[in-house]
Amino acid sequence: MKTKVWQEIKNLTEAELQLKLRENEEKLFRLKFKHATTPTKNGLEIRGIRRMIARLKTLMKEQQNGTK
Repeated sequence: MKTKVWQEIKNLTEAELQLKLRENEEKLFRLKFKHATTPTKNGLEIRGIRRMIARLKTLMKEQQNGTK
């Protein structure tokens, strides 16, 4: 499944990547805030969003450097 997600985001433009990054960062903030007040049922969701943010930042950096 990771490969599928990677292939989907790999085809996005820089503007789309930035938009998706901003959306995921907002989602992470809301989830962390919600989790601090009442524990979430799925704690792995926070980790999944953090990893998606890392994937997006990695891809953006690769595109900036012109690699891959």
